[in-house]
Amino acid sequence: MLLGALLCLANTTLLAQGKSGVYSGVYIDKKGVMRWQKGNKEANFFGVNYTVPFAYGYRSHKALGADLEKAIDQDVYHFARMGIDAFRVHVWDTEISDSVGNLLENEHLRLFDYLVAKLKERNIKILVTPIAYWGSGYPEPDVKTAGFSSIYNKQQAVTEEKAFLAQERYLQQFFQHVNPYTKTTYQDDPDIIAAEINNEPKHSGPKARATEYVNRMVKAVRGTGWTKPIFYNISESPTYADAVAKANIDGVSFQWYPTGLVANRTLQGNYLPHVDKYRIPFDTIPQFAGKARMVYEFDAGDILEPYMYPAMARSFRGAGFQWATQFAYDPLATAYGNTEYQTHYLNLAYTPSKAVSLMIASEVFHRVPLLKSYGTFPADTVFDVFRLSHQQGLSEMNSQDKFYYSNTTSTKPANLSKLTKLAGVGNSAVVKYSGTGAYFIDKLENGVWRLEVMPDAIHVRDPFAKASPNKVVTRIQWQEHPMEINLPDLGAAFSVQGLNNGNTYTASASKGSFQVQPGVYLLSKSGQNAKNVKTTALGSIKLQEFVAPKPNYTQVDLLHNPLAEVTAGKPYNVEATIVGVDAAAKVSLVANNLSGVWKTVQMQQVRPYVYQAELPADLLTPGLIKYKIVVEKTQNDFVSFPGGHKGNPWAWDYTQNETWQTFVASENGGVELFNATKDQNIFVYPNLWRSNERQYITGENAGQLILRLATEELPEEGVVGWQSYVGDKLIGRHSELPQFDKLVIRARAISSSQEQAKVTLITDDASAYTATLTLNGELQDIEVPISSFSPSSFILLPRPYPGFHPFSFKAGKLEDLDLKEVEKLEVTIGEEGSSSEGSKVYGFEVERVWLEKSK
Repeated sequence: MLLGALLCLANTTLLAQGKSGVYSGVYIDKKGVMRWQKGNKEANFFGVNYTVPFAYGYRSHKALGADLEKAIDQDVYHFARMGIDAFRVHVWDTEISDSVGNLLENEHLRLFDYLVAKLKERNIKILVTPIAYWGSGYPEPDVKTAGFSSIYNKQQAVTEEKAFLAQERYLQQFFQHVNPYTKTTYQDDPDIIAAEINNEPKHSGPKARATEYVNRMVKAVRGTGWTKPIFYNISESPTYADAVAKANIDGVSFQWYPTGLVANRTLQGNYLPHVDKYRIPFDTIPQFAGKARMVYEFDAGDILEPYMYPAMARSFRGAGFQWATQFAYDPLATAYGNTEYQTHYLNLAYTPSKAVSLMIASEVFHRVPLLKSYGTFPADTVFDVFRLSHQQGLSEMNSQDKFYYSNTTSTKPANLSKLTKLAGVGNSAVVKYSGTGAYFIDKLENGVWRLEVMPDAIHVRDPFAKASPNKVVTRIQWQEHPMEINLPDLGAAFSVQGLNNGNTYTASASKGSFQVQPGVYLLSKSGQNAKNVKTTALGSIKLQEFVAPKPNYTQVDLLHNPLAEVTAGKPYNVEATIVGVDAAAKVSLVANNLSGVWKTVQMQQVRPYVYQAELPADLLTPGLIKYKIVVEKTQNDFVSFPGGHKGNPWAWDYTQNETWQTFVASENGGVELFNATKDQNIFVYPNLWRSNERQYITGENAGQLILRLATEELPEEGVVGWQSYVGDKLIGRHSELPQFDKLVIRARAISSSQEQAKVTLITDDASAYTATLTLNGELQDIEVPISSFSPSSFILLPRPYPGFHPFSFKAGKLEDLDLKEVEKLEVTIGEEGSSSEGSKVYGFEVERVWLEKSK
């Protein structure tokens, strides 16, 4: 303790003390930078939150009859496999405490201790947040518990004296608790490096009381002998940032959900501008200086594309963060349905591309210098040894010794002869692989490599739609696929030997090619003796370890997204993802137009699980195409989609008639970008949730809705409007788009006076082009020449959480508007910085927006 006191006098904070009394952790220097005590190098940590010991994570595993210790073992192995080194979770205090704050030594606490022990085995560092402040029900109704958080809500917990006393008692007992698996307290565990007092406090009332609360909680923890740093949240209650900063804390915690939360669908489009920079609005507070910075939770909610995590990691480093943990990693046992947190979806087996992207983000976080800027989008999509691409759905790392990619890439390795680690999904210059799972190739010694191949993951439903344990969103398939590896160190002929339990496969590669199923393999250069290969070459990963889910479902699943509209007289491909069939199955596309022309076309498998068929030009006359896909697994065993209906669709008594439909445009037909009757998945700013603010109303035209937005007060930014994704409406008419020369909007102002409105088209490279028009009280068609659109900014919607991040974005360099690149539509009134005027009602109505060709 004397050494700790001396270091505190030197304005540094001690982080870890071993059982021998020798300090072996990190400290915070005078500038607020965490450093390793040994060598004084900067210390930074990147990883995940994970919840299996508590709440729904615990209950869902119990409902499945899962072995919770085994489940933790499996997930922690995958953490190590992804190369992350940090873990954090808000402990559900309501499950391990009584009403006055006494610690309950129960199953939840035991499992948390077990998790801590397993993380230590993988050299993953831990930050403890002992108070969560809420019930344990989500996504189910809350479960009655005895804990003090069942009595005091978030506001009461940080203002009421009885709540203070309960928390002080709880914190004292929590930090004096001895982990039965490590035989140490959390203070004496060198792998537990810090604590965060609570999760997302909601401060109200006098600021002095808020500072008092923080100081009392810190004192309660320090009173147990805790010498490691203590963080406190500064971003959840931003108006109390000064009260938090002046408290006796060592660091401040932040979160980032740049695309909002719970869209109830997968977000489409380019969201890299949303993570261009992490803005800290508190950095001018004097007491903020010298505080370490950490991100306790982050995620790009409702986004499946694997390019956001490395961009977020880059922006975190630019803002001075040294700890960042994603919320939340999906447990292997329940990831099939993404039931735990519907808006988040990350698992190595079930979201392989996102998992590799997180792996790359960890490399970014550990490699990129603190406080370094790489410019603004799109310049910052290529930085250090990393590259990001929305168009390619790609995160990539290409250093001298590591080559990681989240999707197929054409990039060549920086130095193939020095490569020691490779991880990827899809194809590259080093690996050709048609499976959809992730794979890892690690050099053990010259001429000897370890290959790990995960099973195929196939998304069969929108993983961000409403969740249920009875709904599978991602299927796992174990299939044999060809793999080709081009590594000079292995040569063209090498042996392949199964290593994991039960894997007896052996083969010899020819020209670098061989067949492979999920598992772990030893690859040895021809003539190389690998019997004495070092098993410690992969750190905490053992040579034979392998964890992957088995297929649990045998039914046919089909995923298909029909085009809204296509060009007349031009054939086009219909594509579907199909799981649960073998090579002997027949897949047919049955289509007709409303002129009585029918076509049945056999669909061909073009890559694993993906089938295509071309609808011929003679069927594509202006009008409507209706079609279904019929899967014949074996003779007379039919399943028809949409709907997954069993039975012979050609039988006289078959009654199911569900179809998809696609419009075929006439020669001069417009392209509809927005129709209020059909397009209601939009983002509105501000939210305008009141029934008289956001409405879909009827007008003069029967069956046609009109979107109405109205507010009596402009938001702080001075702008009211909405944004929608339109890329899916344009894709079927791409060849015609250069011929469209005007946009038409049917709209009116709500007030009797005229209203200036803006229509903005946003492209897939985040360039925005705006035209200004005048609305009056009459609903009318207003034509806007495409030539009148000029470079502009656009609103970053959905709005981030916390909300103090940038409101709008403008690309640094803009080319001429190309309608083929448009993916979003935005309509607004007001100007940034403008304010409300008296009793005026601000708002407008829009019925439709479309593109037209001049006659």
